[in-house]
Amino acid sequence: MISADDDPATRRLAGLARTENVGALRDALPGALPWSTFLSADDLETFLNELVAAARDTVALDDRAPIAVLLTQWRHTAEVYADPRLLALVTGGTEGEEPG
Repeated sequence: MISADDDPATRRLAGLARTENVGALRDALPGALPWSTFLSADDLETFLNELVAAARDTVALDDRAPIAVLLTQWRHTAEVYADPRLLALVTGGTEGEEPG
């Protein structure tokens, strides 16, 4: 398993997130994390804010593991959005129905 410090995507995103330039981070996401395109607009904003906060908080620790955990959690969220059956199970809706 690749550690958080060895993962190139985690290093790049952590560096960009530390600048707190959310616009640049938003632009970089589809290339760095293709799964992020499955997130809803609201979830994408929440993810970006959490990523910036995690990057800021991990500077003092010199440990990117919290960022790697955050990326994994949000990747799983994107997986749910990408699968209509999972989304219906999670939201209580029917397959193909957008969550409200």
